[in-house]
Amino acid sequence: MALLDIKDLSIRFGGLIAVSDFSTSFEGGELNGLIGPNGAGKTTVFNMVSGFYQPTGGAIVFDGTRVGKLKPHKVTALGISRTFQNIRLWHELTVLDNIRVSQYSRLGYNLWDCFLRTKNYLGREADIDRAAFAILEALDLDRFAAEYPKNLPYGLQRKVEIARALSTRPKLLLLDEPAAGLNSSDVDGLIKLIRFIHKEFKLTIWMIEHQMTVVMSLCEWIKVIDFGRTIAEGAPEAIQQNPEVIKAYLGDGTI
Repeated sequence: MALLDIKDLSIRFGGLIAVSDFSTSFEGGELNGLIGPNGAGKTTVFNMVSGFYQPTGGAIVFDGTRVGKLKPHKVTALGISRTFQNIRLWHELTVLDNIRVSQYSRLGYNLWDCFLRTKNYLGREADIDRAAFAILEALDLDRFAAEYPKNLPYGLQRKVEIARALSTRPKLLLLDEPAAGLNSSDVDGLIKLIRFIHKEFKLTIWMIEHQMTVVMSLCEWIKVIDFGRTIAEGAPEAIQQNPEVIKAYLGDGTI
């Protein structure tokens, strides 16, 4: 059984068809890319997979469960986590609390446990603290645990967002333009970080990215969409030479 199986996925907004007949399948363990021009429908695909949009047609099956009609928190609990084009951190919470709060689906205690500070509550809170610190240590962010994200450089904020996504213990990690806004030094660090995460956390990673250096360095298989429809897919070397991709996405004929 495939980890992720998408068949004939479509969505329309009024008279606009944003995505049409999109299909793909991941066995698990891959690091794949989804690219295309601005407005091609890439983030719309991620929004459907993660529960933010409900498809007009087609099916999304994740680890044996149909997820196309589930709310985002239910999708996250199943094992799909994501980041966003624009970083969405809670800037009035510390870095540690940003990681802790993402584990709400595994709290394991109720409101009365919280009010009465029961043994169950205290034990689960200690477990959540340990898990959050472990994620921060793995990504070399533990020294920023007490800092507020708004006080960190942009590249570190992006890293905190990825750490928060990892703290939900996903099987599939969706990265939506993780290199957006990063300088060249930060991009090099991001490539190393994603390789590390893929290897150490044994995740399936699916990423949207405009920076071809990132895509070609990391992705094993790339799917290209334009105006909501798939125009090409294949290994990075094949995508580099595909005339439809060059015409629709690259323009000048080079990557």
